[in-house]
Amino acid sequence: MIQPLAYIHPQAKIADNVVIEPFAVIHKDVEIGEGTWIGSNVVIMDGARIGKNCRVFPGSVISGVPQDLKFAGEVTTAEIGDNTTIRECVTINRGTKDKWKTVIGSNCLIQAYSHIAHDCEVGDYCIFSNSTTLAGHITIGNYVVLAGLVAIHQFVKVGAHAFVTGGSLVRKDVPPYVKAAREPLSYAGINSVGLRRRGFSSEKINEIQEIYRVLFVKHNNVTKALDMIEAEFKPTEIRDEIVDFIRNSNRGVMKGFGSGS
Repeated sequence: MIQPLAYIHPQAKIADNVVIEPFAVIHKDVEIGEGTWIGSNVVIMDGARIGKNCRVFPGSVISGVPQDLKFAGEVTTAEIGDNTTIRECVTINRGTKDKWKTVIGSNCLIQAYSHIAHDCEVGDYCIFSNSTTLAGHITIGNYVVLAGLVAIHQFVKVGAHAFVTGGSLVRKDVPPYVKAAREPLSYAGINSVGLRRRGFSSEKINEIQEIYRVLFVKHNNVTKALDMIEAEFKPTEIRDEIVDFIRNSNRGVMKGFGSGS
């Protein structure tokens, strides 16, 4: 299953049924789960932890040294969950001493030429379209879709089930369940199509929509909007998730409807 023209360090931990194509390079401190396919000209560097049944396409570099001038050679990792696909020429850097690891979840699709920097945390079932760029220390929730050429500022958080349109510059946090568009990035409705595909009921979708109407459409300031949401909506997992995300935002959330340029 390992082609003779590939280089695998003898101390790398390669599970059963892993396919490694010609000219791939696997460094010493690497672990690859069973059933994973590593394409030609892939470089997997020290600290990589790749799960089961992943696919890493030609030209990708996994667990490269962080592009951070403060990095001093500390032992860190880049961890990729099961069933995740990494397309051509993707670069994923390992962590620094801030979090000690970069994490990509399971069942993700990271499309060609995307970059995920040090100390990022990406949830499960995410899709990053071509040339998506994540700076360091970014947190991405489950089921997030980032369209092509999205660029995200360091320390930004994107909530679960959010959708960010192509070519967007993301400087502020994007709350869960929303669509984000325009420049500067602002609220463009909820991600109703994605939510329906994932089995959300009409009742839950309506709840999300009404909560964000208070926050983003009625032009309340954030503090007042959160107080109104807690007063007007009964406690639910969805309500509390939205309120907690916004209350705990360090960078502040993106603009509301009609408040852009």
